[in-house]
Amino acid sequence: MRKIIALGSAAAVVGLVGVTWWMSRPAGEDRFAQCRETSIGTGITSIGGPLSLIDQNGNPVTDAEMFTKPTLVYFGYTFCPDVCPLDNARNAEALDILIERGYDAQMAFISVDPERDDPERLRDFTDYLHPEAYGYTGSPEQIRAASQAYKTYFKKEEDPDPDFYLIDHSTFTYLVLPETGFVEFFKRDEGHEAMADRAACFIDAAK
Repeated sequence: MRKIIALGSAAAVVGLVGVTWWMSRPAGEDRFAQCRETSIGTGITSIGGPLSLIDQNGNPVTDAEMFTKPTLVYFGYTFCPDVCPLDNARNAEALDILIERGYDAQMAFISVDPERDDPERLRDFTDYLHPEAYGYTGSPEQIRAASQAYKTYFKKEEDPDPDFYLIDHSTFTYLVLPETGFVEFFKRDEGHEAMADRAACFIDAAK
């Protein structure tokens, strides 16, 4: 089990924000139908799309440059005391399984805390997570746009301490495939082996 030391110094209760998507077309038209455990309304709710962010090396990037291979995407922040480290440790274990099976995949951590998560801090965080983990930040406007694109939620606590505030945020992990884009999300209670199995199904179906 990959162990992550929480970087925050305060305890938090992180809100889980549920999002429900309903099928908008017959399953027979969905080439990924055999892989799904969620219902995604591809015609009603558009998830993903163009992104403009800053990578962990301080370079501006777009979604085309971020998602050159199958990617497990998570929105969080490095000061998160519990949920983010645990979720990303799970994602790293799933990624290890995929790589061991011969899949060329990666994981991405998009910060919802651009005030504290500069590229250097993100690089330290993702280097600890996994060799194939990459961090992204940006201006508040860029982060808000990315969050809206993926239908995520985050909210900074009211009247925060300038150094030790917490952020309430959603905790889904998204699977994004090159050229295809977003195809599925994984909830917190899904184990790393099940996540790897389903991600592999989507990757194979996209070929």
